[in-house]
Amino acid sequence: MQKEKNHTAVGYLPDECPSPGKLILYALQQVIVMFPATVTVALVTGFQVSTTIFASGLATLFFILITGRKIPLYYGSSFAYLTAISSMCAAEGFTKVDGILPTEAIQYAQFGIILSGLISIAAGLLVRFCGRKAVETILPASVTGPVAMIIGLTLAGNALSDAVPVTEGVTAEGSWWLVVALITLISTILYSKYLKGFLGQLPLLLGALTGCVFAAIAYFFMDVNLFRAMPAAALEASVWKLGDGSIFAVPAFSLPKVSWTACAAIMPIAIATIPESTAHMYQLDIYVNDVAKRKGKDKKYNLADLLDRNLIGDGICDMISGFVGGPAGTNYGENISTMAITKVFSTAVLAVAAVIAMVISFFTPLIQIIYGIPLAVIGGLEIYLFGAIAAQGIAIMIEKKVDMFSSKNIAVIASIMVIGIGGNYAFGGNIPFFGLQVPCIAGAAIFGIFLNLLLSIGEPKEK
Repeated sequence: MQKEKNHTAVGYLPDECPSPGKLILYALQQVIVMFPATVTVALVTGFQVSTTIFASGLATLFFILITGRKIPLYYGSSFAYLTAISSMCAAEGFTKVDGILPTEAIQYAQFGIILSGLISIAAGLLVRFCGRKAVETILPASVTGPVAMIIGLTLAGNALSDAVPVTEGVTAEGSWWLVVALITLISTILYSKYLKGFLGQLPLLLGALTGCVFAAIAYFFMDVNLFRAMPAAALEASVWKLGDGSIFAVPAFSLPKVSWTACAAIMPIAIATIPESTAHMYQLDIYVNDVAKRKGKDKKYNLADLLDRNLIGDGICDMISGFVGGPAGTNYGENISTMAITKVFSTAVLAVAAVIAMVISFFTPLIQIIYGIPLAVIGGLEIYLFGAIAAQGIAIMIEKKVDMFSSKNIAVIASIMVIGIGGNYAFGGNIPFFGLQVPCIAGAAIFGIFLNLLLSIGEPKEK
């Protein structure tokens, strides 16, 4: 890689590497940026936090290698799969114990996550051999937009159940629970709107810290304890511990178990992450080439032409994360925004960030801090996050200029929305279909794809 001696004031391109000191600092920044969302996914789903953090780092390293060190992206856990995992657990009769899923439930989910990688790989191969237009034909915004919306909306109940305590009458704990949840929600929203620069990329982290501060006030001055202890299951599931594991413990790795219920629930959700991953590539292409131009480089970084490699890399990363016991994921927009602000697009920085994340996952005190976050804080974050997922679905349709007066588009969007949301409220997430229990989001996505293709027959091709 090229060293920093040329035009360092402007930034670093994917094939350039900062000096060792800057390399570590830039990498730590990328870890901080990805941390809130990735950890929140683990806490909400019930996956092991340490394993999730390790999986994100391992998958990122492989992504950088798979893409030939040309695409600077960080792989983290995706919120899109939360409902699917909940549906799978409900269908199989699994419940969380002290906030953690039983190992067997995680193993079943791993099987579905690994197979979900095949969707992204297939999309990547389709782009490689048929061009980008082929993916847009099968997965237009009129399908991916409403799928993203129902993913967020079907999680609304989970968000409120964490943010609002189940108590009889008015109690001190219940009142402070609500206060902390509301403060977390409002502060996170205010941070995301008004903070600029580096702090503007950390609204989730800052919102969680604000909520924890008020939870600490309740603890010290009102004798109300909203903080949680690290579940014993989190340490007991560790592969190996140093002594009692209070300082150092290997993450709780597990191997997948075959579950076709998990496959049906989780695999189709990859459909919703493809537009997001594609948009990230177009963003990167603009940012990186702007830096190259400012640095006087003759070389053209055609990252948009690497879309196929990006989607294939995403799919393989899902398989890697699923194999060790981590959630499914995608590349992170938070990290892209950080790179856009700092002008640091070096793949070496992201590789070091991945290694740092993997190292963190082995130290128990850091994992204990994460598990100690009050459920009220998580609930406040969830209201914002899950609503944002639904809003992103609307943004996809607006950006792609979906014709809302088209009878075809209205039929596709309406069917997806009603099947997805109706299936969640009427049947608890799994729709009975000729003796099968079909996860509502998966069923809505698949039906929407087929309906769109059916209604497209005979349509004149766009010029």
